[in-house]
Amino acid sequence: MSASSRGLLVWGVAGAVMSVASPTLAQSTSESSELEEVLVTAQRRGERLQDVPITVTVLDADQIQQARVQQIGDVANRTPGLSFDAYPASQPRVFIRGIGSPDRGAAGDPSAAVFLDEIYLGRPAAVAFDAFDVERIEVLKGPQGTLYGRNVVGGAINVLSRRPNLAAFDAGAEITVGNYQKIDGAAFVNTPFADGKAALRASGSWRTHDGYVRNTFTGNRVDDQDTSSARLQLAAEPSDSVRLSFTLDGTRDRATGPAQHVFDLDEGADEAAFWTVDRDRDRTAGATEGYQNRDTWGARVQADWDVSFATLTYLGSYRTLDYENSYDFDGGNATTNLIDIGGGEQEQSDFYSNEVRISSLPGGDVSWVAGLYNFGSDTDRLDNLALNVAGDLLDEIYTQRATLDSYAVFGDVTWALTDRFSVTGGVRYSRDEKEYRVSNTAGDAIVRAQERFDVTVARNYDATTYRVGASFTPAEDHLLYVMVSRGFKSGGFQDTPASAADAADDFEPEYATQYELGQKSTFADGALIWNNTLFLLDYTDLQTRRVLDNLSIVTDNAGEATIQGFETYLTWRAFAGARLTVSYAYTDATFDEFVPAPGVDYAGNRISRTPEHKVVVSPAYEWQLPRGATLSFAADYSYESRIFDDNSNEGPEVRDPTHFVDARVIYTSTDEKWAVSLWGKNLTDELTRTFQATFLGANFGAYNPPRTYGATFSWNY
Repeated sequence: MSASSRGLLVWGVAGAVMSVASPTLAQSTSESSELEEVLVTAQRRGERLQDVPITVTVLDADQIQQARVQQIGDVANRTPGLSFDAYPASQPRVFIRGIGSPDRGAAGDPSAAVFLDEIYLGRPAAVAFDAFDVERIEVLKGPQGTLYGRNVVGGAINVLSRRPNLAAFDAGAEITVGNYQKIDGAAFVNTPFADGKAALRASGSWRTHDGYVRNTFTGNRVDDQDTSSARLQLAAEPSDSVRLSFTLDGTRDRATGPAQHVFDLDEGADEAAFWTVDRDRDRTAGATEGYQNRDTWGARVQADWDVSFATLTYLGSYRTLDYENSYDFDGGNATTNLIDIGGGEQEQSDFYSNEVRISSLPGGDVSWVAGLYNFGSDTDRLDNLALNVAGDLLDEIYTQRATLDSYAVFGDVTWALTDRFSVTGGVRYSRDEKEYRVSNTAGDAIVRAQERFDVTVARNYDATTYRVGASFTPAEDHLLYVMVSRGFKSGGFQDTPASAADAADDFEPEYATQYELGQKSTFADGALIWNNTLFLLDYTDLQTRRVLDNLSIVTDNAGEATIQGFETYLTWRAFAGARLTVSYAYTDATFDEFVPAPGVDYAGNRISRTPEHKVVVSPAYEWQLPRGATLSFAADYSYESRIFDDNSNEGPEVRDPTHFVDARVIYTSTDEKWAVSLWGKNLTDELTRTFQATFLGANFGAYNPPRTYGATFSWNY
């Protein structure tokens, strides 16, 4: 850690301690409007965000709607400590505090997980949701292995839908038009029945835009969108002690492939002469437009029963995924590149979960939860690489089939020893049973492999994860806490192995233990919130992927890494109508031990896809018009420092620092029944690379979307 970084950490801690020691800080703004109270379920129970002894970033319903947060990338843009890459956009890879995984194989797992209404989305392509009619999005940072289970080494993103309202009818709709022929529509309706003991809520959306990039070879456009989503929820309370809910949801995507480019030549590689560099974001020249098609849907059922001493809960789900993509990876054709790289993936996955838990009733000195959990999945996946070398087609196919049965038992308790001091402890035991078959016998050629094979293997993995901590309230509206938590990601098998021996050789689980010291404070009668966190992650046996000279990709347990940093969050309503939110994350993520090949040592290198600095600044002002209507102005500025997309930390796989600006103006009617929003995203037309990889003599990848703007009309009943 540099001296300047240490100074920043010391300044943050000193400021936090001073603020807690001086509860009168910023009382001069006590006449300001109080900030809205934020409730979260990060610890599997409803709590005020300021009372939760872990780092959680929350986007509430108003932020989601007004800032047009729709997909996982929009969440990442507004959350320090969270990043992702689009390889392609239909298979996002999430990284939290430097921990994530690029592994998309049938027997692999993510290192940071996404949950939809507490249901684990077990495959990268299954991370498909529309944030319309969503109550909030919670980003939990650091290992969450005790309450959330496997594959939350880096953290978890929990998307929580708005639940049916049993008390009143409600409805709403919105329509959006914008550049690139953008047309969006969304609507919801909530209908109580059975004398207020049940309600039905239905919501849906349709989002389309023309391609951002013109393919000069085919004459058509790519990087477009055609997404439809729907959700149907039924909730009932047949008695004061019983609550039932059932949900069906689904998403359908139809899109062309991403616009690929040759960013750089790999100087010194013999194959560098095969390629023509193309850095024009507005144009590509791929031999085909490609496609990205996805259909996913799921069912969720929950039953809660309050008994005299606790609440019994059953939570079950079933989800299915049908996904395929194919596109031109080099972004060129026979007139520009000597080799044409194509191919894609097909995947059919079915997964289910069952959870039975018992939790304490609210209001006591001891809050606890205990339960049993089961997750299962069946995945069939096809990985195709097609090389066209001067008219000679080499078509290689890997077929993969993986089954998983996972079981867990867990318990967690928080005990308020006094009015000011509480202790927390939890433990979880998890066991994964994996079976995997991989074959490369279907294709006409072998490119990445050394031989043809058809291998079936099986392996079990288990781990005990935990958390232990304490929290102290030195004064009203101030919280100090310390938390130690441990997470684990299951082991797995190679998705495109080079040989039968490699196919049979698994990689081991990875583990992370986090030490976190935090402070949460509210000042000025609720007008100002300032939270600070120091953390250190001990990351062992981390699973990393590397591309070999024969193009095969190998996942290894790299060794060890240390991730340490500081995060701060401040939101201030300085006076009526005004609000300023500032958040910042410093993340020092480096390898302690990592020898990817004999004679190559990456110790001291930064972990890929992790910016050292990230800042988000969001000012907003709401102007009250004479007759009660409002005019709101808001903006979001986001800065990320340089990112290495390869653990070697060598060029050309480097993303330069970025500065993104979004803004909006919203007019809301006097009765708050309707509103009109004029909005823009990436207003400075910032250019960055969302994915890149070097092999066969060149660095290939894709760019971010350009400047977009439009108008949204919304209506509420």
